[in-house]
Amino acid sequence: MTLILPDFPHDVAAVREATGRLLDSVRTLDDAAIAEPSLLAGWTRGHVLAHLARNADALGNLLTWARTDVRTPMYASAQAREDDIERGAARPLTAHLADLEETAARFDAAMEALPEARRSFEVEMRNGVVERADRLPMRRLTELELHHVDLGVGHTVEQLSPAFVDSELAFLCTVKFAGHPDLPALELRADEGGRWRTGRWDTAPGGEAAPVVVTGPAHALTGWLTGRGDGSALDSHGSGLPAVPPL
Repeated sequence: MTLILPDFPHDVAAVREATGRLLDSVRTLDDAAIAEPSLLAGWTRGHVLAHLARNADALGNLLTWARTDVRTPMYASAQAREDDIERGAARPLTAHLADLEETAARFDAAMEALPEARRSFEVEMRNGVVERADRLPMRRLTELELHHVDLGVGHTVEQLSPAFVDSELAFLCTVKFAGHPDLPALELRADEGGRWRTGRWDTAPGGEAAPVVVTGPAHALTGWLTGRGDGSALDSHGSGLPAVPPL
């Protein structure tokens, strides 16, 4: 299965819906819950929320770059990114909510302001990866959906929409982990019918390695590949389930 092409209007709408779900969950918390550990090692829920707010502005910077052709990096520096998250983590719930709402509104405005003619413009993300502007809403959607899971407030991988799961699996397999040196050749088969290949497919003497075949529900495959699931619902058909490199 090949990488799903961007559907900018659809992805913009999906970001708005996911943002609303996230904010609804955050509004059920209190200051004590914000300070509790998230499902991400070393981060409280406050760290996750501070990251989500800063990520909205960072991806908005890239949309501005695409619209204006003026280089606008995601963050001033890697250290500034970490400092901003750490500084914002311990704020009370009201401050987190206001920050999330304001940054979401700015990102929404940046999506709306991007002309159709500039959607194929390529920008550079913080890790040096080059990305098309019309895929930035999908990048934001991934942050929203996966970090909503990380909050540990009842939004689980099983609740992710089939459309998001299919798109995320395609991205992970054809972009993120394609040819990854720390991942063997994999053939993923979703119970729902999807098929993906990823990992090191060109390392065998004949040009292709014998793959590890992994089958199971699409949401379980997504959880495993993103570090949000232990793979217990998957079948690797006698082979050990490979360790997946961190995102």
